[in-house]
Amino acid sequence: MKNYGFLIFISIILSIHFLVNYYIYHRGIQWLETMPAFKTAFRITMLILVIAYPAGRFLERIWYSPVSNTLHWIGAFWFAGMLYFTLLLFATDIIRMANYIIHFLPKVGTPAYLNLKLYTGITITAIGLLVILGGFINAWSPKISRHQLTINKTANGAKELKIVAASDIHLGTIIGPRKTRKLVETINSLKPDIILLAGDVVDEDVMPVIKQNLGESLKQLQAPMGVYASTGNHEYIGGAERSVKYLEEHGINVLRDTSVFINNQFYIIGREDRDKNRTAQARLEINELIAQLDQTKPLIMLDHQPYNLDLPTQSGIDLQISGHTHHGQLWPFGYITNRIFELSRGYLKKQDSHFIVSTGFGTWGPPVRTGNRPEILEINVNFK
Repeated sequence: MKNYGFLIFISIILSIHFLVNYYIYHRGIQWLETMPAFKTAFRITMLILVIAYPAGRFLERIWYSPVSNTLHWIGAFWFAGMLYFTLLLFATDIIRMANYIIHFLPKVGTPAYLNLKLYTGITITAIGLLVILGGFINAWSPKISRHQLTINKTANGAKELKIVAASDIHLGTIIGPRKTRKLVETINSLKPDIILLAGDVVDEDVMPVIKQNLGESLKQLQAPMGVYASTGNHEYIGGAERSVKYLEEHGINVLRDTSVFINNQFYIIGREDRDKNRTAQARLEINELIAQLDQTKPLIMLDHQPYNLDLPTQSGIDLQISGHTHHGQLWPFGYITNRIFELSRGYLKKQDSHFIVSTGFGTWGPPVRTGNRPEILEINVNFK
């Protein structure tokens, strides 16, 4: 039954993929009526773009190689291209429809109309490519988001705690050695007391992570109180057991519906991602996770997907760190995540509970960010 549902889901996704690409192809061919010599090259380019991502993802599971990497990168960039070329083409179609009513464009078939068509196509192509390039540069430029908060509990004499956290790193083909080193160097430069990774450390299949030996960089993370992580939905997409095993072999303590009492001062609680509920055994409820804990001590929880913030508030969680949303990653999807989540990015306080949702460090799909910048969190906590 699960396999049947998965096949339906994949069929819907592929159908949308091909329909969007057909729209771009159809409009592109119309534009190239002004430059017919380029039609064959355009058809070949579109074919490569359409099949690149699914072919690359399939190949890297059975033959991780420069071929699979190249296809993966081309297809990933094209996801951003699909979005922005579709938006730009749709905008021109609205103008064309308005012309049927108002008649403000040159008459079809005239030299003025053909020139307008030519320059419109050139302009759309230039804008689309510039947006993608700018988003790629932005995706390589993480910021440090700093938060200062107070937890009104004692922590066995400790007054302050510096947490450095990251979510949605998505280690794999796209987030490779250079960006992983950048992550580690930036985190270490902040001199954290403890490092927390709020899920989606691995981007689905762990094989590209192993092949690129990204774990060696993770081993360089330095914090006197340790490095802890929770699972995310992408760990479950790619096989949580293999991903968790790899992370733990490289210095990351993955908390899976478990907690650790740090220096007899505060608890770090790691919730399994809510996608675990699709497996044979559902994740624990928050009340079950904290039932045996000393709740007079600060409770800091990693929960990848920031749904139902009332539940940790009612359970007395002092600080929850989440990710998952990417705040849409690509404009205008941030408007959608704002509607889905009570907190799509940033900070929120509900009663005595603090919530921080990160936009994430890495990217999923296209190595492009146009809706926000990637980030690493520096959270300075004061205890009572």
